Amino acid sequence: MDAQSYHPVPPGVGTEENFLSLDDILLSHQRLPVRTECAFPRLGFLDRSSDSEDLPEGTKMELPLWLSKGLYERKRRVLSVKLPNVYREGWRTVFTADPNVVNLHKMGPYYYGLGSQMLHFDSPENTDIAQTLLQTFIGRFRRVMDCSQNAYNEDTSSLLERLDCLEKALFQAGQSGLNGFQSWEKGRASQLTASSLVLNYRKRKMADVED
Repeated sequence: MDAQSYHPVPPGVGTEENFLSLDDILLSHQRLPVRTECAFPRLGFLDRSSDSEDLPEGTKMELPLWLSKGLYERKRRVLSVKLPNVYREGWRTVFTADPNVVNLHKMGPYYYGLGSQMLHFDSPENTDIAQTLLQTFIGRFRRVMDCSQNAYNEDTSSLLERLDCLEKALFQAGQSGLNGFQSWEKGRASQLTASSLVLNYRKRKMADVED
């Protein structure tokens, strides 16, 4: 029997999370600023600053992502969700100028995941948010992978502390591949094995073909 009790499950992509993934479970508990657009009977306990049994219209508070998504309705507006600061126009301008200067871990640490989840809520800024997420990832990807390939047997804590969780996973995958190659080159490994990212991608492609 495998001694490892938990096999890491990759997070979901886009507006739907994967609840078998520990990262997505943590992501779903990220708190969002919301405002009630109608009264919620017997839900007053959600607002800790009030003793009322009901939740009146216009109440401003913070709710976890999973609850915000559960209460949100597109057709009947009962809850409005305010964008976290990091996804607003001011920060989008910073990311457009130079995404590498931003400490994403301090901002999140689920910058890409939470940003994708924000697209679940109707907003005129959704297109700009999606574009900024993509361009930020592209702008930082090369630096993340370059660092993972040029920091062999070095202390990488200063690098990792600025990365989003997705970027950390990419960095660790790059380090794992580099370590495997170094071992193979020195004759310590009989063969090279495919990266877990490649294997997961193949599984997804096969599932798409079967569907």
